[in-house]
Amino acid sequence: MAEFTPKADNYIQLVQDAFAKQGFMQHLGVELAELKPGYCELHLPFKPELDQHHGYFHGGAIGALADVSGGFAGFTLLPEGQAMLTVEYKLNIISPGAGEYLKGVGRVIKHGRTLTITQIDVSGVTADGEKHCATAIQTLMAVNA
Repeated sequence: MAEFTPKADNYIQLVQDAFAKQGFMQHLGVELAELKPGYCELHLPFKPELDQHHGYFHGGAIGALADVSGGFAGFTLLPEGQAMLTVEYKLNIISPGAGEYLKGVGRVIKHGRTLTITQIDVSGVTADGEKHCATAIQTLMAVNA
C-alpha cells in the first residue's frame, strides 16, 4: 500500500463527523473500525433485514459497504472543507456474503487534486476467520463541502 499524508491534521475527527451524518450507514448499522491515511475499514453486523432469500448478505448491502469504505479512505486525504463524492464503482461479488459481519476495507490507489481511485475488498467474518466475498474499484471526486 502506498504511503499517504493527510492534508488535515484532524482527519480522523473529520471522517468521524462526516460518517456520523451518513443516515443510511446508521440505518444499516455500519461501524467505523479503523482509519489511517488512505485507508478505511468498516464493519456491517449481520441482521435479517440485510439478507436475501438464501440467508446471505444482500448484494445491495455489500455494494453500499464497499462504496462507503472506499469513499472514506479517500476522504482521509482531503483538506478540511472538502468532501468526496462517488463518480463510479465496479463491484465484483466473488462469493456469497456470509458471516457474523462484513468487513469493508478501502485503500487509496491514486490520489489526485480532483479525482481519487480506490480499491475495496469486502469479506465475511466469522469466529473461524474471513472469506473474501467482493472486490471493487472506485473513482471519487473531491468537492467543496
